[in-house]
Amino acid sequence: MHKQLISASALSLVMAFAAGNALAAPDWSKVPAKKMHVFYPGASPVEWIMNGVEHSGAKGLRKGEACTGCHEEEVPTFGQKMSSGEKIEPKPIKGKAPGIPVNVQAAHDGTNLYLRFSWKQPNGGGPKMDADNQVKVAFMLANDGIMAKDAKGKEVDMSKAGGCWATCHEDSRTMPNAKDDKKTKYVADAGKFYDLLQWTSKDNKGHDGMVSDKRVMQGGKALVEAKGENKGGEWSVTFTRKLTGGDGDIALAAGKLYNFGFAIHDDHTNGRFHHVSLGYTLGIDAKGDITAAKQ
Repeated sequence: MHKQLISASALSLVMAFAAGNALAAPDWSKVPAKKMHVFYPGASPVEWIMNGVEHSGAKGLRKGEACTGCHEEEVPTFGQKMSSGEKIEPKPIKGKAPGIPVNVQAAHDGTNLYLRFSWKQPNGGGPKMDADNQVKVAFMLANDGIMAKDAKGKEVDMSKAGGCWATCHEDSRTMPNAKDDKKTKYVADAGKFYDLLQWTSKDNKGHDGMVSDKRVMQGGKALVEAKGENKGGEWSVTFTRKLTGGDGDIALAAGKLYNFGFAIHDDHTNGRFHHVSLGYTLGIDAKGDITAAKQ
């Protein structure tokens, strides 16, 4: 009996040690940070982006060009016209920050991917659409091949060219043309999906979901942990995600690139009233817009 207790205690220590190692984030002081800007997009669904009459960039998209090709240098000031209500925003929010500069860091240890987002809290003062959560942070991953049609019926791979915009439609809730207040983000292509992970400030925890024919915030198997904190007006949010998961999880492998985008719901906002990035690439031991190198 005494030997059994010792064995059980030893096993518990081993398991605790292994669990601690599994959740050991990298030394972020040694991980390069890339400054990326999220901006306020207004009411700009994929249908608007693909309409060449209202958005001249649709021509470039039809040629296979990415949104970053035209807009990368504009991103720091991109949200000015939308946040003020000058362009494609019928319901401007007084005091809405046009954009937020964010430091993004990525690393992996062969088992887990670690992503860290840090930024300074901007001024706010808008209505508390989500009273429970001052901040929500989300990112989406996708493989190529999530298509959207332009006004002429030509298909464009928006997962590659526009990041998360393939999930944002003019009939989604909070959009000006919405007819169903329960309709969230979705992908029109059957069988295609975005892997979605979100952190919420109320409970300081993560949610592992996906966007396919509708958005779901649970069911994923890849998320290990998500946690955040605000120190003196500086936010930092860290995700720990397995490289492989289950259904609805994009499997990540060394040497590969994945379509990547992220968003911040700041100042208790909800729905489309967030700040979003353009579409970028995340590389696992491969050069992308963001590179997760093995630590």
